[in-house]
Amino acid sequence: MDTKNKPLSGTLVIDFSQYLSAPSASLRLADLGARVIKIEQPEKGDLSRELIFSNLTVNRQSTMFMAVNRNKQSYVASLKINEERRKVYKLIERADVVIHNFRPGVAERLGIDYETIKGINSKIIYAELSGYGKEGVWKDKPGLDLLIQSISGLTQLNGNDGAGPVPIGLAVVDILSGAHLCQGILACLYRKITTGEGGRVEVSMLESALEYQFESITAFFRDGGEPTIRPKNNSAHAYLGAPYGIYPTLNGFIALAMGQIPHLGELLGCDALLPYTKVDEWFTKRDEIKNILGQHLSSKNTADWLAVLEPADIWCAEVMDWKTLFDTEAFKILEMIQEVNMGDGFSYNTTRCPISINDEFLTSEKGCAELGEDNQEIQEEFTL
Repeated sequence: MDTKNKPLSGTLVIDFSQYLSAPSASLRLADLGARVIKIEQPEKGDLSRELIFSNLTVNRQSTMFMAVNRNKQSYVASLKINEERRKVYKLIERADVVIHNFRPGVAERLGIDYETIKGINSKIIYAELSGYGKEGVWKDKPGLDLLIQSISGLTQLNGNDGAGPVPIGLAVVDILSGAHLCQGILACLYRKITTGEGGRVEVSMLESALEYQFESITAFFRDGGEPTIRPKNNSAHAYLGAPYGIYPTLNGFIALAMGQIPHLGELLGCDALLPYTKVDEWFTKRDEIKNILGQHLSSKNTADWLAVLEPADIWCAEVMDWKTLFDTEAFKILEMIQEVNMGDGFSYNTTRCPISINDEFLTSEKGCAELGEDNQEIQEEFTL
């Protein structure tokens, strides 16, 4: 889709954020058509430029940085130098949104706190993302994904009972909190259009991680605050009964969601499942049911079981790795991978925005910017 036709075309975002959480919010705004100017410190820039994944770099940059900072401009300025801060203030005068994810107190020291920015631009939407909120004894703790997964209870929901805490193998709290920040920004942009009023959006990673668990936390309170108990085997959800889980087959794995146990037994030819006719047993006896089911499913290939279960409208799926998935027609039709280009001509593949509008995908050809790549253009355009 052409940038001029995207919903946020004409929206200017000044982005001070680093690493993954808040930059994922500004990435989504950029995909929706906003112009995002990323303010970076001299020499090093966003510290995630050097945060290397799996010993891999792309055109001398971190793959994480390349993925989350495409479709943005890079403007280098030291906020500790008055003249350079003054130029940044001129950008903020023209902006609709300011984003940062500094720890509490840092924005004040840099001169980009809410009251200062509101004094420069009274209609600004000021969005800040923290680890634990701006108050309380935890406010200065480092807001790292793994730490917040661990504190929030997320690691107690994954894996089998007795396995110890198991984190989700993605920076899920970073992405969730970025999505929540983006939602708040979009709501305030709508209000600004309708009333002319700006606003302040605040999200903490801990609150996002807790809200992510709303089903399980609600069940926890309804259960009288009893400790979370995961299934002993084939676990996929601590609060759901059999058959919910992942099971080995003769040549791979199969995922089973909801299903009536006796009906599954009939379809699969597993007579040992037929006696479990009471719905409450599917939870209270889930470990023994899953053990029976697991042994039975290991006798045939995944495709054999899918051929039986899918026509019967049983919710199931083959467990795939990326290579297997990317070779399927179902994946290819989504056109989920796009090629983007850097200013020096280097190209790389990454995911596109998952949103489509009026039957058009929100794609963009712009990769991440080199540090300070857009300084001259921005200074001339805004007469800085």
